[in-house]
Amino acid sequence: MSVATFSVAGRAVGAGKAFLIAEVAQSHDGSLGLAHAFIDAAHAAGADAVKFQTHIAAAESTLDEEFRVKFSRQDATRYDYWKRMEFTAEQWAGLASHAAERGVVFLSSPFSIAAVDLLQRLGMAAWKVGSGEVRSHDLIRTMAATGKPVLVSSGMSTYADLGAAAELVRAARAPLAVFQCTTKYPTPLAEVGLNVLDELRRRFSCPVGLSDHSGKTYPALAAMARGADLVEVHFALDRTMFGPDVPVSLVPSEIRLLAEARDAYAEMDAHPVDNDAAAGLLTPMRALFNKSLAPKEAIAKGAVLAANMLTTKKPGTGIPAHEIDTVLGRRLKHDVGPERLLRREDLE
Repeated sequence: MSVATFSVAGRAVGAGKAFLIAEVAQSHDGSLGLAHAFIDAAHAAGADAVKFQTHIAAAESTLDEEFRVKFSRQDATRYDYWKRMEFTAEQWAGLASHAAERGVVFLSSPFSIAAVDLLQRLGMAAWKVGSGEVRSHDLIRTMAATGKPVLVSSGMSTYADLGAAAELVRAARAPLAVFQCTTKYPTPLAEVGLNVLDELRRRFSCPVGLSDHSGKTYPALAAMARGADLVEVHFALDRTMFGPDVPVSLVPSEIRLLAEARDAYAEMDAHPVDNDAAAGLLTPMRALFNKSLAPKEAIAKGAVLAANMLTTKKPGTGIPAHEIDTVLGRRLKHDVGPERLLRREDLE
């Protein structure tokens, strides 16, 4: 099925090579220096994009918001945590500039219209709608109005929810992509849902991807092998780091593996092989590895060949084994032995 391809900062999406996103999320734990270190690591690992999350506590949350998992020893409330995750507009600009210097696409998921406005001023190349924001239609409208691609995660969403979000994006004539995403941290392999990729492509006729929270490389590799146009995985510099996203993250060496697989799959897909033509090019190899008819033992001149007198041996330069019916019942012109192949000139 053909899909509407688009580009993100000059990188084609939906044209045969998966777009690999290294998702930092909150793994920087509010440290600007660590956020910059993630950019260097994502570039070195070969990711196409490094993605953050832009939280502005006062614009998106209240003191009524509870922790999904109470992990923080220093934040009394979820609101306090979001506040600690904030960077200033100037700091976000510095991160975006750093990513541009490294040649890796800078992305960040906004969780409020104020965050969209902040990121838009930085020239955001595409928008990622987190799973929890699929029904935040005001947010999606604001993103789509920029005309930039909108990448929607499906976690916690019905097909009706996704359809409504897709309509908002397309009404603004912005490019669309949809990710299969299971909102479990970590996601069991049995619940990754690779089968949903085909259904998303059928329903929305757009590039599709996998946003994975398993903390393993297998889902992303499998998704790329199935033709996913985008892959997003959480990213940690080391599994001993602090934070709620670390247990579901991949480390730099694993991101590098995905990047190498991305390039390898694209290379193979870009060069389809004609089986018959390839077999023809290997004729010398076929002669070496195939088998020919040969006597089982010494057979005297004048003998009439029967099936029990013959076997097959290498190389395949004599009478092909599958042509045995053409020699049965033929008479030998001279003696033959098992140390040589049977030749056509041996037959009357």
